[in-house]
Amino acid sequence: MNLIRAEAERLAARRFVQLMVLLLMLAFVVTAGTTLASSHTPTSAEVAAAEQQAAAERSVIEREHARCLARDRGEAWAQDRNHYLPADCSEIDPVVQGWSPTAANYLTDVFTFTQQAEALLYFLVAFLVLFGFLVGASYIGADLNSGGVVNLLLLRPRRMTVLGTKLGTLLGAVLVLSVLASVAYLVTFWVIAQVAGYPGPTDATFWADLAARWGRGVGLVLFATAIGFALATVGRHTAAAVGAVLAYLVVWEMGGRIMMQILDVSRPDQLLLSNHVGAWLAGELRFWDATPCADAFTGYCNGTYPLTWHLAFVVLLLFTAGLTTTAFAVFRRRDLI
Repeated sequence: MNLIRAEAERLAARRFVQLMVLLLMLAFVVTAGTTLASSHTPTSAEVAAAEQQAAAERSVIEREHARCLARDRGEAWAQDRNHYLPADCSEIDPVVQGWSPTAANYLTDVFTFTQQAEALLYFLVAFLVLFGFLVGASYIGADLNSGGVVNLLLLRPRRMTVLGTKLGTLLGAVLVLSVLASVAYLVTFWVIAQVAGYPGPTDATFWADLAARWGRGVGLVLFATAIGFALATVGRHTAAAVGAVLAYLVVWEMGGRIMMQILDVSRPDQLLLSNHVGAWLAGELRFWDATPCADAFTGYCNGTYPLTWHLAFVVLLLFTAGLTTTAFAVFRRRDLI
Protein backbone atom coordinates (compact mmCIF):
# COMPACT_ATOMS: atom_id res chain seq x y z
CA MET A 1 0.00 0.00 0.00
CA ASN A 2 2.88 2.37 0.77
CA LEU A 3 4.35 1.67 -2.67
CA ILE A 4 1.03 2.43 -4.37
CA ARG A 5 0.66 5.70 -2.44
CA ALA A 6 4.24 6.68 -3.24
CA GLU A 7 3.73 5.97 -6.96
CA ALA A 8 0.47 7.92 -7.00
CA GLU A 9 2.19 10.91 -5.39
CA ARG A 10 5.10 10.73 -7.84
CA LEU A 11 2.70 10.54 -10.77
CA ALA A 12 0.69 13.54 -9.58
CA ALA A 13 3.89 15.54 -8.97
CA ARG A 14 5.23 15.10 -12.51
CA ARG A 15 5.22 18.40 -14.38
CA PHE A 16 4.31 16.74 -17.65
CA VAL A 17 1.19 15.24 -16.08
CA GLN A 18 0.22 18.61 -14.63
CA LEU A 19 0.78 20.26 -18.02
CA MET A 20 -1.43 17.70 -19.78
CA VAL A 21 -4.18 18.22 -17.19
CA LEU A 22 -4.00 21.96 -17.76
CA LEU A 23 -4.24 21.43 -21.52
CA LEU A 24 -7.26 19.20 -20.96
CA MET A 25 -8.95 21.93 -18.92
CA LEU A 26 -8.04 24.52 -21.55
CA ALA A 27 -9.56 22.37 -24.28
CA PHE A 28 -12.75 22.08 -22.20
CA VAL A 29 -12.99 25.82 -21.72
CA VAL A 30 -12.32 26.65 -25.38
CA THR A 31 -14.80 24.05 -26.66
CA ALA A 32 -17.52 25.06 -24.21
CA GLY A 33 -16.96 28.78 -24.84
CA THR A 34 -17.06 28.34 -28.62
CA THR A 35 -20.23 26.29 -28.39
CA LEU A 36 -21.90 28.79 -26.08
CA ALA A 37 -20.97 31.74 -28.30
CA SER A 38 -22.22 30.11 -31.50
CA SER A 39 -25.57 28.87 -30.20
CA HIS A 40 -28.88 30.38 -29.18
CA THR A 41 -32.09 29.18 -27.60
CA PRO A 42 -34.55 28.42 -30.42
CA THR A 43 -37.86 30.26 -30.42
CA SER A 44 -41.16 28.42 -30.43
CA ALA A 45 -41.58 29.36 -34.09
CA GLU A 46 -38.21 27.83 -34.99
CA VAL A 47 -39.07 24.63 -33.13
CA ALA A 48 -42.49 24.42 -34.80
CA ALA A 49 -41.00 24.90 -38.28
CA ALA A 50 -38.33 22.29 -37.58
CA GLU A 51 -40.97 19.82 -36.36
CA GLN A 52 -42.95 20.32 -39.57
CA GLN A 53 -39.87 19.62 -41.67
CA ALA A 54 -39.10 16.52 -39.62
CA ALA A 55 -42.69 15.25 -39.98
CA ALA A 56 -42.55 15.75 -43.76
CA GLU A 57 -39.24 13.88 -43.97
CA ARG A 58 -40.60 11.01 -41.84
CA SER A 59 -43.56 10.71 -44.22
CA VAL A 60 -41.20 10.41 -47.19
CA ILE A 61 -39.13 7.72 -45.47
CA GLU A 62 -42.20 5.74 -44.45
CA ARG A 63 -43.62 5.99 -47.97
CA GLU A 64 -40.36 4.77 -49.51
CA HIS A 65 -40.21 1.86 -47.07
CA ALA A 66 -43.82 0.91 -47.85
CA ARG A 67 -43.03 1.06 -51.58
CA CYS A 68 -40.02 -1.21 -51.09
CA LEU A 69 -42.11 -3.77 -49.19
CA ALA A 70 -44.76 -3.61 -51.90
CA ARG A 71 -42.14 -4.30 -54.54
CA ASP A 72 -41.03 -7.40 -52.65
CA ARG A 73 -44.64 -8.56 -52.52
CA GLY A 74 -44.87 -8.15 -56.29
CA GLU A 75 -47.45 -5.38 -56.31
CA ALA A 76 -47.56 -3.63 -59.68
CA TRP A 77 -47.68 -0.03 -58.44
CA ALA A 78 -44.24 -0.38 -56.85
CA GLN A 79 -42.51 -1.76 -59.97
CA ASP A 80 -40.84 1.37 -61.33
CA ARG A 81 -37.34 0.89 -62.73
CA ASN A 82 -36.73 4.63 -62.71
CA HIS A 83 -37.38 4.81 -58.99
CA TYR A 84 -34.41 3.54 -56.98
CA LEU A 85 -35.10 1.24 -54.06
CA PRO A 86 -32.46 -0.79 -52.18
CA ALA A 87 -32.37 -4.56 -52.56
CA ASP A 88 -32.76 -4.91 -48.79
CA CYS A 89 -35.73 -2.91 -47.50
CA SER A 90 -34.30 -2.90 -43.98
CA GLU A 91 -31.80 -0.29 -45.21
CA ILE A 92 -34.59 2.29 -45.27
CA ASP A 93 -36.61 0.93 -42.38
CA PRO A 94 -36.47 3.63 -39.66
CA VAL A 95 -37.21 1.04 -36.97
CA VAL A 96 -34.35 -1.25 -38.00
CA GLN A 97 -31.93 1.63 -38.60
CA GLY A 98 -32.85 3.20 -35.27
CA TRP A 99 -33.01 6.69 -36.72
CA SER A 100 -35.87 8.98 -37.62
CA PRO A 101 -35.79 12.72 -38.43
CA THR A 102 -36.57 14.99 -35.50
CA ALA A 103 -36.83 18.74 -35.04
CA ALA A 104 -33.21 18.76 -33.88
CA ASN A 105 -32.10 17.93 -37.43
CA TYR A 106 -33.57 21.15 -38.83
CA LEU A 107 -32.51 23.75 -36.28
CA THR A 108 -29.74 26.05 -37.50
CA ASP A 109 -27.18 27.85 -35.33
CA VAL A 110 -28.48 25.94 -32.33
CA PHE A 111 -26.39 23.58 -30.21
CA THR A 112 -28.41 20.37 -29.94
CA PHE A 113 -27.13 17.95 -27.33
CA THR A 114 -28.55 14.80 -28.91
CA GLN A 115 -27.08 15.72 -32.29
CA GLN A 116 -23.58 16.62 -31.13
CA ALA A 117 -23.01 14.61 -27.97
CA GLU A 118 -21.43 11.74 -29.90
CA ALA A 119 -18.92 13.97 -31.71
CA LEU A 120 -18.09 15.79 -28.47
CA LEU A 121 -17.55 12.48 -26.73
CA TYR A 122 -15.17 11.32 -29.46
CA PHE A 123 -13.21 14.57 -29.14
CA LEU A 124 -12.85 13.94 -25.40
CA VAL A 125 -11.80 10.33 -25.95
CA ALA A 126 -9.19 11.38 -28.53
CA PHE A 127 -7.62 13.82 -26.08
CA LEU A 128 -7.69 11.28 -23.24
CA VAL A 129 -6.11 8.63 -25.49
CA LEU A 130 -3.28 11.05 -26.28
CA PHE A 131 -3.04 11.94 -22.59
CA GLY A 132 -2.93 8.32 -21.48
CA PHE A 133 -0.35 7.25 -24.07
CA LEU A 134 2.05 10.14 -23.45
CA VAL A 135 1.72 10.04 -19.67
CA GLY A 136 2.11 6.25 -19.63
CA ALA A 137 5.21 6.40 -21.82
CA SER A 138 6.85 9.30 -19.96
CA TYR A 139 6.01 7.89 -16.52
CA ILE A 140 8.14 4.77 -16.95
CA GLY A 141 10.43 6.09 -19.69
CA ALA A 142 11.78 8.96 -17.59
CA ASP A 143 12.40 6.67 -14.61
CA LEU A 144 14.28 4.14 -16.73
CA ASN A 145 16.34 6.80 -18.45
CA SER A 146 17.22 8.70 -15.26
CA GLY A 147 17.85 5.69 -13.04
CA GLY A 148 14.85 6.28 -10.82
CA VAL A 149 13.75 2.66 -11.17
CA VAL A 150 17.15 1.45 -9.95
CA ASN A 151 16.86 3.59 -6.83
CA LEU A 152 13.37 2.26 -6.21
CA LEU A 153 14.56 -1.34 -6.60
CA LEU A 154 17.17 -0.74 -3.90
CA LEU A 155 14.31 -0.16 -1.46
CA ARG A 156 11.95 -2.79 -2.93
CA PRO A 157 14.08 -5.39 -4.77
CA ARG A 158 11.20 -7.10 -6.57
CA ARG A 159 11.12 -6.14 -10.21
CA MET A 160 7.74 -7.56 -11.12
CA THR A 161 6.10 -6.03 -8.05
CA VAL A 162 7.58 -2.61 -8.75
CA LEU A 163 6.67 -2.60 -12.45
CA GLY A 164 3.21 -4.02 -11.78
CA THR A 165 2.54 -1.40 -9.13
CA LYS A 166 3.62 1.34 -11.49
CA LEU A 167 1.32 0.08 -14.24
CA GLY A 168 -1.61 -0.49 -11.89
CA THR A 169 -1.26 2.94 -10.29
CA LEU A 170 -1.01 4.55 -13.71
CA LEU A 171 -4.12 2.80 -15.05
CA GLY A 172 -6.07 3.61 -11.90
CA ALA A 173 -5.14 7.30 -12.04
CA VAL A 174 -5.99 7.57 -15.75
CA LEU A 175 -9.32 5.80 -15.14
CA VAL A 176 -10.28 8.18 -12.32
CA LEU A 177 -9.28 11.21 -14.41
CA SER A 178 -11.22 9.90 -17.42
CA VAL A 179 -14.39 9.36 -15.40
CA LEU A 180 -14.23 12.76 -13.70
CA ALA A 181 -13.40 14.56 -16.96
CA SER A 182 -16.21 12.79 -18.82
CA VAL A 183 -18.81 13.65 -16.20
CA ALA A 184 -17.73 17.31 -16.06
CA TYR A 185 -17.56 17.49 -19.85
CA LEU A 186 -20.97 16.01 -20.65
CA VAL A 187 -22.71 17.82 -17.79
CA THR A 188 -21.28 21.13 -19.03
CA PHE A 189 -22.65 20.64 -22.53
CA TRP A 190 -25.98 19.38 -21.20
CA VAL A 191 -26.29 22.64 -19.24
CA ILE A 192 -25.34 24.63 -22.35
CA ALA A 193 -28.08 22.84 -24.28
CA GLN A 194 -30.58 23.73 -21.55
CA VAL A 195 -29.73 27.42 -21.28
CA ALA A 196 -28.49 28.36 -24.76
CA GLY A 197 -29.45 25.54 -27.08
CA TYR A 198 -31.82 22.62 -27.54
CA PRO A 199 -31.53 19.36 -25.59
CA GLY A 200 -33.25 17.29 -28.29
CA PRO A 201 -35.25 14.12 -27.79
CA THR A 202 -33.59 11.96 -25.14
CA ASP A 203 -34.82 8.57 -24.07
CA ALA A 204 -33.44 5.41 -22.50
CA THR A 205 -32.10 4.23 -25.88
CA PHE A 206 -30.14 7.44 -26.43
CA TRP A 207 -28.55 7.39 -22.97
CA ALA A 208 -27.77 3.66 -23.22
CA ASP A 209 -26.05 4.14 -26.58
CA LEU A 210 -24.09 7.15 -25.31
CA ALA A 211 -23.08 5.25 -22.18
CA ALA A 212 -21.91 2.28 -24.27
CA ARG A 213 -19.80 4.55 -26.49
CA TRP A 214 -18.37 6.28 -23.41
CA GLY A 215 -17.49 2.95 -21.81
CA ARG A 216 -15.71 1.75 -24.93
CA GLY A 217 -13.96 5.13 -25.16
CA VAL A 218 -12.63 4.83 -21.61
CA GLY A 219 -11.51 1.30 -22.42
CA LEU A 220 -9.58 2.63 -25.40
CA VAL A 221 -7.91 5.20 -23.13
CA LEU A 222 -6.73 2.41 -20.83
CA PHE A 223 -5.49 0.37 -23.80
CA ALA A 224 -3.51 3.37 -25.07
CA THR A 225 -2.05 4.02 -21.61
CA ALA A 226 -0.88 0.43 -21.23
CA ILE A 227 0.56 0.42 -24.76
CA GLY A 228 2.53 3.62 -24.13
CA PHE A 229 3.82 2.19 -20.84
CA ALA A 230 4.83 -1.10 -22.46
CA LEU A 231 6.59 0.46 -25.46
CA ALA A 232 8.57 2.85 -23.24
CA THR A 233 9.54 -0.04 -20.95
CA VAL A 234 10.89 -2.04 -23.87
CA GLY A 235 12.63 0.97 -25.42
CA ARG A 236 13.77 2.45 -22.08
CA HIS A 237 12.74 5.94 -23.21
CA THR A 238 9.61 7.98 -23.88
CA ALA A 239 10.78 8.75 -27.40
CA ALA A 240 10.98 5.04 -28.15
CA ALA A 241 7.22 4.69 -27.60
CA VAL A 242 6.42 7.69 -29.77
CA GLY A 243 8.82 6.47 -32.47
CA ALA A 244 7.29 3.00 -32.46
CA VAL A 245 3.81 4.41 -33.05
CA LEU A 246 5.02 6.68 -35.85
CA ALA A 247 6.87 3.77 -37.47
CA TYR A 248 3.74 1.61 -37.34
CA LEU A 249 1.62 4.35 -38.90
CA VAL A 250 4.07 4.95 -41.74
CA VAL A 251 5.12 1.36 -42.44
CA TRP A 252 1.86 -0.53 -41.97
CA GLU A 253 -1.07 1.87 -41.94
CA MET A 254 0.24 3.70 -45.02
CA GLY A 255 2.77 1.44 -46.72
CA GLY A 256 0.98 -1.78 -45.85
CA ARG A 257 -2.35 -0.43 -47.06
CA ILE A 258 -0.81 0.48 -50.43
CA MET A 259 0.85 -2.93 -50.79
CA MET A 260 -2.38 -4.77 -49.98
CA GLN A 261 -4.18 -2.77 -52.64
CA ILE A 262 -1.48 -3.61 -55.19
CA LEU A 263 -1.61 -7.31 -54.26
CA ASP A 264 -5.43 -7.24 -54.24
CA VAL A 265 -5.62 -8.75 -50.75
CA SER A 266 -9.11 -9.82 -49.69
CA ARG A 267 -10.63 -7.72 -46.89
CA PRO A 268 -7.49 -5.66 -46.20
CA ASP A 269 -9.25 -3.23 -43.84
CA GLN A 270 -9.56 -5.86 -41.12
CA LEU A 271 -5.75 -6.10 -40.99
CA LEU A 272 -5.31 -2.48 -39.88
CA LEU A 273 -5.36 -1.64 -36.19
CA SER A 274 -6.86 1.82 -36.80
CA ASN A 275 -10.00 0.25 -38.27
CA HIS A 276 -10.43 -1.92 -35.19
CA VAL A 277 -10.09 1.21 -33.05
CA GLY A 278 -12.84 2.85 -35.10
CA ALA A 279 -15.07 -0.22 -34.88
CA TRP A 280 -14.50 -0.41 -31.12
CA LEU A 281 -15.62 3.19 -30.64
CA ALA A 282 -18.51 3.23 -33.12
CA GLY A 283 -19.78 -0.27 -32.35
CA GLU A 284 -19.54 -1.36 -35.97
CA LEU A 285 -17.89 -0.22 -39.20
CA ARG A 286 -18.62 -1.56 -42.68
CA PHE A 287 -16.01 -1.87 -45.43
CA TRP A 288 -16.07 -2.76 -49.08
CA ASP A 289 -14.35 -5.82 -50.51
CA ALA A 290 -14.47 -6.13 -54.30
CA THR A 291 -13.34 -9.78 -54.34
CA PRO A 292 -16.84 -11.37 -54.08
CA CYS A 293 -18.06 -9.13 -56.89
CA ALA A 294 -15.19 -9.74 -59.30
CA ASP A 295 -17.22 -12.21 -61.40
CA ALA A 296 -20.62 -10.60 -60.88
CA PHE A 297 -21.36 -9.11 -64.29
CA THR A 298 -25.10 -9.06 -63.80
CA GLY A 299 -27.35 -8.64 -60.84
CA TYR A 300 -26.76 -7.08 -57.42
CA CYS A 301 -23.58 -7.88 -55.51
CA ASN A 302 -23.01 -6.81 -51.92
CA GLY A 303 -19.30 -6.69 -51.19
CA THR A 304 -19.57 -5.01 -47.80
CA TYR A 305 -18.47 -6.70 -44.61
CA PRO A 306 -18.62 -5.53 -40.99
CA LEU A 307 -16.06 -5.02 -38.26
CA THR A 308 -17.85 -5.17 -34.91
CA TRP A 309 -16.74 -4.01 -31.51
CA HIS A 310 -16.63 -7.62 -30.30
CA LEU A 311 -13.84 -8.54 -32.73
CA ALA A 312 -12.16 -5.17 -32.17
CA PHE A 313 -12.11 -5.81 -28.42
CA VAL A 314 -10.38 -9.15 -28.89
CA VAL A 315 -7.79 -7.63 -31.25
CA LEU A 316 -7.06 -4.65 -28.98
CA LEU A 317 -6.93 -6.82 -25.87
CA LEU A 318 -4.53 -9.34 -27.42
CA PHE A 319 -2.36 -6.56 -28.86
CA THR A 320 -2.14 -4.72 -25.53
CA ALA A 321 -1.63 -7.90 -23.53
CA GLY A 322 1.12 -9.04 -25.90
CA LEU A 323 3.02 -5.76 -25.61
CA THR A 324 2.58 -5.64 -21.83
CA THR A 325 3.76 -9.24 -21.40
CA THR A 326 6.80 -8.48 -23.55
CA ALA A 327 7.57 -5.41 -21.46
CA PHE A 328 7.45 -7.38 -18.20
CA ALA A 329 9.62 -10.16 -19.67
CA VAL A 330 12.24 -7.66 -20.88
CA PHE A 331 12.19 -5.73 -17.60
CA ARG A 332 12.68 -8.93 -15.62
CA ARG A 333 15.85 -9.96 -17.45
CA ARG A 334 17.44 -6.70 -18.59
CA ASP A 335 20.36 -4.92 -16.93
CA LEU A 336 18.94 -1.60 -15.72
CA ILE A 337 22.25 0.12 -15.08
